[in-house]
Amino acid sequence: MPSIGIIGAGNIGRAIATALARKDIAATLANSRGPESLADAVGAIGPAITAGTREDAAAKDIVFVAVNWSKLPQALGGLPAFDGRIVVDTNNPIEAPLFKPFDLGGRASSEVFADMVPGARVVKAFNHLQPHLVSGNPASEGGKRVLFYSGDDAGAKAEIGSLIDRLGFAGIDLGSLAVGGRLVQFPGGPLPALNLVKFG
Repeated sequence: MPSIGIIGAGNIGRAIATALARKDIAATLANSRGPESLADAVGAIGPAITAGTREDAAAKDIVFVAVNWSKLPQALGGLPAFDGRIVVDTNNPIEAPLFKPFDLGGRASSEVFADMVPGARVVKAFNHLQPHLVSGNPASEGGKRVLFYSGDDAGAKAEIGSLIDRLGFAGIDLGSLAVGGRLVQFPGGPLPALNLVKFG
């Protein structure tokens, strides 16, 4: 099983950690304030999740990034090159309290994000569902809750698709970052916040 890190311990980062912990999948959770500040959070999530530094989380085989858009440069700046490892972009280019979209110059947010993680194989996923649906039981509606993912590297997508399946969700591949990333991007895309369930 590949090692997993999560940079960002807000609602989405903790929701992903909770989903992993439910299946006893180990991960390192990191934030900007250091591992000590996460003691209560990881204690509540379960023993599969440990607190670490930003560098600890970024060194894993699969790195989830769940940070407010304006804080991404600070969260990702100064890290070593990712050297072909997988980075999962769970972010949306909008944040409270103003909820004013960031100007991305016409590019998909994942394309902008990819520039911040040199050497990474970027997969867009886990950004379109509300946190309580990510952390909740994916079979609670009688089927499997749908998680969309997209990316430009087939191997990276296959690995994230396999992880999504292991977590109990129904993964749907939306294609490239330029196409699939736009479909799930909030604001602008048609798929964010849709709680879809696959039956059968």
